[in-house]
Amino acid sequence: MTTRARRPQRRNQVLSREQIIDTAVEMLDAGGESTLTIRALTERLSTGSGAIYYHVGTRDDLLDMATETVIGTALATRPAGAAATPGGEIRVVALALFDAIAAHRWLATRLTLQIIRNPVGPVTVGIFERIGGQMGALGVPRVSWFDAASMLVHYILGAVSQNARLEGDTSATDPDGDRDEFFDAASTAWQGLDPEAHPFMHAIAGQMREHDDREQFLTGIAVILDGLTHLR
Repeated sequence: MTTRARRPQRRNQVLSREQIIDTAVEMLDAGGESTLTIRALTERLSTGSGAIYYHVGTRDDLLDMATETVIGTALATRPAGAAATPGGEIRVVALALFDAIAAHRWLATRLTLQIIRNPVGPVTVGIFERIGGQMGALGVPRVSWFDAASMLVHYILGAVSQNARLEGDTSATDPDGDRDEFFDAASTAWQGLDPEAHPFMHAIAGQMREHDDREQFLTGIAVILDGLTHLR
């Protein structure tokens, strides 16, 4: 008597688009983009590939949806209190994006791709609307709104990307390396430079070892906002 091969167990409950996206985010957080494959996702959800394609489309579509979901949650953050200043609103958005990328280290690459490839998508429009919407209240001339908002967005994305897991060739980097060890080693190396040839590097070596990434990020925002208020 022959025995039939046992088929993979399938989930009984109805699979939703939200469940797929949430699971994809969990997988991305755990291991980066390389771990998110349709096959791995179907095994994780005990479903077939057809269900994945039906709900979210291709893997690239799913990556876009995961990015939109995480950024959408970050952009939903609102300032505490009803009388937030324009600068305060921008700082809230900037910190929300900073914290989102710190928590989801795969996000920086996907966020940049979204802004480049989909200028009318919810990610690009959401970020520019929240930040650019404050330009008038800051006193920035209307003719300079695009330049001013773009400068802020470029600074935010560039700064927060330093906290991201690098995708692609990472042979010369250790994305899981210890932050304090890295800055201690770099600071020590800077202090070993010739002080006459590199006086500035010597002056900031200790500051680099002790600096706080979040506070440094906010300092950059403050400098840019101060400059914007003087645009005429």
